Amino acid sequence: MAPISFLANRLYNEQIFNRLKLGVNGVDPRFQLDGSGIKRKAEVFSDLGTTELPLNDEDSNGGRNLPISAFYHRRYPPVSDNPIAGCWHLPGSSISTMKRCKSMPESVFGDNRLLDGGNNVAGIHRSSSTNSFPKLRFRDHIWTYTKPYLEAEAIEDAISEYGNVVEGDGSKDEMHLVQLLVSCAEAVACRDKTHASNLLAELRADALVFGSSFQRVASCFMQGLTDRLALVQPLGAVGLVAPARNVNPVAFERKDEALRLVYETCPHIRFGHYVANLTILEAFEGESYVHVVDLGMTLGLRHGHQWRALIQSLAGRQTRTPHRLRITAVGPCVIQFVTIGNELETYAREHNINLEFSTVESSLETLKPEDIKTYKNEVLVVNSILQLHCVVKESRGSLNSVLQIIHGLTPKVVVLVEQDSNHNGPFFLGRFMESLHYYSAIFDALDAMLPKYDTKRAKIEQFYFAEEIKNIVSCEGPNRVERHERVDQWRRRMSRAGFQAAPIKAAGRAKDWVEKLEICDGYTVAEEKGCVVLGWKSRPIVAVSCWKC
Repeated sequence: MAPISFLANRLYNEQIFNRLKLGVNGVDPRFQLDGSGIKRKAEVFSDLGTTELPLNDEDSNGGRNLPISAFYHRRYPPVSDNPIAGCWHLPGSSISTMKRCKSMPESVFGDNRLLDGGNNVAGIHRSSSTNSFPKLRFRDHIWTYTKPYLEAEAIEDAISEYGNVVEGDGSKDEMHLVQLLVSCAEAVACRDKTHASNLLAELRADALVFGSSFQRVASCFMQGLTDRLALVQPLGAVGLVAPARNVNPVAFERKDEALRLVYETCPHIRFGHYVANLTILEAFEGESYVHVVDLGMTLGLRHGHQWRALIQSLAGRQTRTPHRLRITAVGPCVIQFVTIGNELETYAREHNINLEFSTVESSLETLKPEDIKTYKNEVLVVNSILQLHCVVKESRGSLNSVLQIIHGLTPKVVVLVEQDSNHNGPFFLGRFMESLHYYSAIFDALDAMLPKYDTKRAKIEQFYFAEEIKNIVSCEGPNRVERHERVDQWRRRMSRAGFQAAPIKAAGRAKDWVEKLEICDGYTVAEEKGCVVLGWKSRPIVAVSCWKC
């Protein structure tokens, strides 16, 4: 559990990215003895047997091209051990001069591309002059010697600042796991199969399914990296090989059971249902004919728990109950929806509520306006629980099309419940780090709620959250559907589609609801710009927002 604390610390995150900004020619500001930092650079070079400082126009790039593993111990060999570096000569014992072999083609440096499905050049800035190559490789060699001290000190500073890590509790092993994961992610991104395979072998020995909370989350990310490595193409190719779709019915049954366990154990989905129903009940106040369009029916969760609670609330009102309640389920799982609808209609009759349940067999991408039948005298509400992020694509066309259809229905309220984390960034390594932070918090919460060897917890982690992690880490293009985004990004998307934010005034009641659950200490409820956010130790997990046309 120790690494969760420093992963979630803002100071630790700032120190990570401060190291990333240094670059191969940078020096930590704490080590500079004057305004220019030249004196400290000279001392470093003096320790290595030379006082020559490589100076060129690349010294002003701010280090923006240093890869993410600069903060962690690099597993790659230094320049003198690198096969590519065989074309450089280090005469004598001094490394003050470097000469390039005439036989070395300049194109060696021209096609190193980051595995991200695009054409982003990774690693180093390339100048049009060939004279910059020796100086750049020279600084890289120097940085190999200096950065481990900066890395170690940064981790020690983060730990000493917060005091959350205690010697002897396995924190060193878990910090080593963090370093392994990030180094392996970078090796996979660079398509270094040999090095990535070696790191994965080490991860398999340390990332245990029944270990600490971070060992368990590391095992899920290790699975994702393994899948991604199996799909990479050779250097020069673009993107990933398309993975085979899992059509195993046993896998669907396992995920269905895991979803049920997540609903019963974790408050994430129930919190979204509770706040959404509060908003829907407010919109239905005093209305006789009401209609709910449910996108996805909460991932096909059995028994329709959200609508059972809504029916019970409508029946228990002191004012008159609506003459008719319509629920339209939209999604491809029609057979499952029909079963849920039959159960809901029976439940509604027991509470004297007139319910009409209907289905629309369509994915959100193929949904058409005429698929949803509406009446003029009814109040319409659109409900989306952990669903819209699946139609967020690179082109944004799919999501815009769905939002335009929803806007055309002129609903009184649109309730949106989504994971509050950025797992849809354009670069693989950024997504990897963000998702590592997010799921570390979730696994930490599970560690506080369930015993270590509980099979229920193993099913939740391996058959539900691990599937999300593997999709984020290993998939690209249309196959990557777990494109979670922060509430600020959803605010921009909804505003561009013509929706206006409707502040939710239920933060106080949501806090009381979480306290009554008595699950464990650590869950927090906050109101953020009209949205209600559930978090674990202040780390956002799920956000509920409300929108009007």
